[in-house]
Amino acid sequence: MLQALPPLSLYVHIPWCIKKCPYCDFNSHQIKDGKESGFPAGFDEQRYLEALRLDLQSVLPKVWGRKVQTIFIGGGTPSLLSKEGLDQLLSDIRALLPLNADAEITMEANPGTFEKDKFKSFAESGINRISLGIQSFDDSKLQALGRVHDSEQAKVAIRAALELFDQVNIDLMYALPGQSLKDALADIQQAISFDPGHISLYHLTLEPNTLFAKYPPALPDDDSAFEMLDLLMDALEKAGYSRYEVSAYAKKSRQCQHNLNYWQFGDYIGIGAGAHGKISEHNRITRQVNERHPDSYMTKIFKDGHALIEERTLDKNDLPFEYMLNALRLIEGVPTHAFNERTGIPLAQINPMLEAAVKKQLLDADPRTLKATPLGMQYLNDLQMLFLK
Repeated sequence: MLQALPPLSLYVHIPWCIKKCPYCDFNSHQIKDGKESGFPAGFDEQRYLEALRLDLQSVLPKVWGRKVQTIFIGGGTPSLLSKEGLDQLLSDIRALLPLNADAEITMEANPGTFEKDKFKSFAESGINRISLGIQSFDDSKLQALGRVHDSEQAKVAIRAALELFDQVNIDLMYALPGQSLKDALADIQQAISFDPGHISLYHLTLEPNTLFAKYPPALPDDDSAFEMLDLLMDALEKAGYSRYEVSAYAKKSRQCQHNLNYWQFGDYIGIGAGAHGKISEHNRITRQVNERHPDSYMTKIFKDGHALIEERTLDKNDLPFEYMLNALRLIEGVPTHAFNERTGIPLAQINPMLEAAVKKQLLDADPRTLKATPLGMQYLNDLQMLFLK
């Protein structure tokens, strides 16, 4: 039984991209000349926006009276939306949900879709945080990753974003095909030179059902990747960025509040094709999953008034793993009391799991926090699995 409900966020999924990147396993679909390749529905912005509104309306009874703290518009490539489309989306959200006056509203953007006037209109509509998918400043690496922008476009987009938005995140990847330590360091130094408030740093992995999984490129070995990460983290720390999550680095007070809510096991509404949601009530926690394909998603929403293909109440025996899967990603961990507050389960119930994790030196022994040790952060999957029933 939850004594109080956690903070609530909203995630909006825009599933289209100009080009599908060979490493990407997200729910994204390539468009060509304004039409989605191979699918009859195409990139019909107005129809999709109408579907999003209906989707949000369908979940409202579960969140009546709760304020939304953050919004994240992800994809795909949300910056493909027209300025009128984004304005309509945010207007619909504000009409249906109470937002905190200072709500963080993030949009992901691809430098290949950058137009200064369009991005200025995004800021005027209410976007106050932009996350730019840069990945690298090396044109040969961008080409190997299948990106639609080059390094010069990336730099232009970053400079403009810093002028237009209160907060800017730069996404970078490392352990890229043919990447050396020198190459990786050059990328991070270039990102740091712009002085954004936030930098996300991801190890390139070969995910199932991607082109890279089918035709794997030659990547740096694990030892080289570890050495690369150490070098990059050192450069970020010297530049004043603190690592607060496995892949996230921020200047003071510039952490991503939306993602923090995920990692602290907060609630979130998910609307759009393939979107996931987590909604707490006092007596249960429910996870929801929408129809994945955008055409099927829109068909279902207009026919049934919702797009859910899965809705399940989390079993209390699964909650420790679900909680730790998120919370232990945070470098400083979470207060011990937060476990009971967010799951409704007494901490004593998982004492054997906690003791096992401490004994393996993967979990900090401090009884006031649930926090991975440096070793636990290095072997995070092993630590999290200790809490699996």
